[in-house]
Amino acid sequence: MSEQNSQRSTALSRLRSNIGGEMLAEFLGTAIIILLGCGSVAVAVVGLPGSGRQSVAFGAGNWLIIAFGWGFAVMFAVYVSAGVSGAHLNPAVTLAFAVRRKFEWAKVVPYWFAQVVGALAGAAVVYAVYHDAINVFNATQTPPLSRPDSLATFSIFATFPAEYFGGGVWGPLLDQIVGTAILVGLIAGLIDSRNNAPQSNTGPFLIGFVVVGIGLSYGTNAGYAINPARDLGPRLMTLFEGWGNKAFPGNGAWFSNYWWIPIAGPLIGGVVGILIYDLLVGQVLTAREKAGEFLPEPGRVPERESAESQRTAAE
Repeated sequence: MSEQNSQRSTALSRLRSNIGGEMLAEFLGTAIIILLGCGSVAVAVVGLPGSGRQSVAFGAGNWLIIAFGWGFAVMFAVYVSAGVSGAHLNPAVTLAFAVRRKFEWAKVVPYWFAQVVGALAGAAVVYAVYHDAINVFNATQTPPLSRPDSLATFSIFATFPAEYFGGGVWGPLLDQIVGTAILVGLIAGLIDSRNNAPQSNTGPFLIGFVVVGIGLSYGTNAGYAINPARDLGPRLMTLFEGWGNKAFPGNGAWFSNYWWIPIAGPLIGGVVGILIYDLLVGQVLTAREKAGEFLPEPGRVPERESAESQRTAAE
């Protein structure tokens, strides 16, 4: 028995030290994104009004709660998981890195699975915590709403397009492509050690603010999912908990069959974003690196310049 336990322990240790450990980190990191991100939406939509702490309608202040909530969510999730898995936490990032950063293609589907399951688990916890607030919110509407009719409470977990798109596909799809391209392109710049990458482990902090910026700039178009797991995992939870066709196929008063757009748009946008960064900046850095040139802008000493070369220049 002791030998069997030892063998089992050794097998688990090997698994955790390889793809299994990376999947666990992706699971936890993505769950943290949803715990804090969807949690911030729950505060803004049902928490503040239902708790007696807000007497006015949903407004700009609520949107700031949501934008900064998602930004902090991503920041802390990256800090938690980056040392193990690289903190992709987003199928679009995983795909983009496989296309352009030599990330192993064999790991793409396991990462995606861990990310979606982590998002589903995070959404389930948010639902458990805000279950009463959701029910009271729906019951106090005029007229009272059932879950399949409650777009506001559905929006705590998953996304939908703005009414001004008129049910069209191209507008929300373009929004998700552009938003995710911005996200992945800026991530590529922030983690590129050949460029002016942030120092002292501040990268995750700034990546979080990238998410805040996207939310403030593009968020109202389609809820800025910019992450297939972030939308799909919670959307599955809403299907299980009674939001009906709001979840799948993603129908509402002015949209239908929306569920695939927050998946396809970000996957396309992630690849577009990293290709644009590599084309306009990354290839320039590669060319200079190969030529041994690290030319700073006028008046700035390049960080890679050695102490010896600085002394030579001074002489």
